[in-house]
Amino acid sequence: MSFIIVIMTAPNKQEAVNIVHSLLEERLIACANILDPVHSLFWWKGKIEEEKEVMILMKSQEKLFENISKRVKELHSYDVPEILALPILEGSQSYLDWMKACLEPVK
Repeated sequence: MSFIIVIMTAPNKQEAVNIVHSLLEERLIACANILDPVHSLFWWKGKIEEEKEVMILMKSQEKLFENISKRVKELHSYDVPEILALPILEGSQSYLDWMKACLEPVK
């Protein structure tokens, strides 16, 4: 079973919380950390932009990434939201077991 950390940014904390709540309710993520604010610099439409954003670190499984990405695109206000997945190479077994249980459909 492959676990991942999905990185996403949002324009503000309320939008981040709304997206995270939806993903939690749909059992697409086990948990998320919201870092507020982050200072972002990036290329957009041919020039360098600078913004205060919120960064979200979400823990999930690789097999759920496609659904996470789809839902984020539906819920997010950005034209091109950041949705990146990084593999979790190692973790405490008890935490990984907890994540797995959180991501199982409710019976």
